[in-house]
Amino acid sequence: MSAVDTTAPVAAQASGSSFYTAMRLLPRAQRDAMFEVYAFCRAVDDIADEGGARDERHRGLADWRADIDALYQGRVAPRTRGLKIIADQFGLAQDDFVAIIDGMEMDAAADIQAPNEATLDLYCDRVASAVGRLSVRIFGLPREPGIRLSHHLGRALQFTNILRDIDEDAEMNRLYLPRELLDAAGIRSSDPASVAADPRLGVVCAPLLARARDHFTAAEAIMAGQPRAATKAPRIMAAVYRIILDKLEARGFSPPRPRARVPKLRLIMTVLRHGLF
Repeated sequence: MSAVDTTAPVAAQASGSSFYTAMRLLPRAQRDAMFEVYAFCRAVDDIADEGGARDERHRGLADWRADIDALYQGRVAPRTRGLKIIADQFGLAQDDFVAIIDGMEMDAAADIQAPNEATLDLYCDRVASAVGRLSVRIFGLPREPGIRLSHHLGRALQFTNILRDIDEDAEMNRLYLPRELLDAAGIRSSDPASVAADPRLGVVCAPLLARARDHFTAAEAIMAGQPRAATKAPRIMAAVYRIILDKLEARGFSPPRPRARVPKLRLIMTVLRHGLF
């Protein structure tokens, strides 16, 4: 069975996203592999967010953990056949798949509300940088710069998501802004809705926005030293998310907060700049 067999519905799910746009420019084997990774991430994320009661979510993620372990022991479940193909083809590490599940477990176990800095960094490593570590293997980056790129770009993208999704996360009773930044701004509450409505929210978000910029800068420096063919997709992702970050900074964090989006024409121009030329 080929990995290509499973990617059409996944591509349909991802269609319209910056991820889809970046991946479409990859050679077919890499593109199909990335859609397999996307499908896995989407599956475990759906369990963490919408998998029913907490014990049901735990069981759903435990089942995935068992299937990943079995895959690396040579026992392949129907839903991991595509992952088996790409794991063998690109040398993907079991630990990175497990780390992603661990990150989803953090969301499933309890509603994250104002985590401390160490917990937030662990969360970002699991849900973002671990995906990056799988991705850079598929893109063909050498191990050491690939791991560093995954660290920095993963944090940059995740911090941008956190800043963009404050209101959406609050509706899910979640708050990813770190406790230390809230305390520094004089906000003692950990209630997501209360923090989202607090007039000091911009003071909390400014340092996180600056950190995201620093991580983007570090990621871009790493990519500058690597072959363009191996960094095409991450360059596009970084450029698109930089635009979102710029829009968040320009918009500010006082309500109302319209969602920051990349206009279609600007997305096309970004793809042309980083993907084709």
